[in-house]
Amino acid sequence: MLNNIGLPGLLLIAVVVLVLFGRGKISSLMGEVGKGITAFKKGVDDSKKEIETEATDVARDVTPDEEKDKA
Repeated sequence: MLNNIGLPGLLLIAVVVLVLFGRGKISSLMGEVGKGITAFKKGVDDSKKEIETEATDVARDVTPDEEKDKA
């Protein structure tokens, strides 16, 4: 059902939303959506960096201790 909306249908929906909410509310809403997307991307990047840091720390700790070699 949603496959056949097309460009005229999308334009009609956009006009109805613009009339109902007004330009000011829509622009502020889109600004908040943009901030949310930016925060999400930053969180994903931070978690990737944290995982990579933990992986490199684990890789450094693989070397055997001197006490284990003597036993």
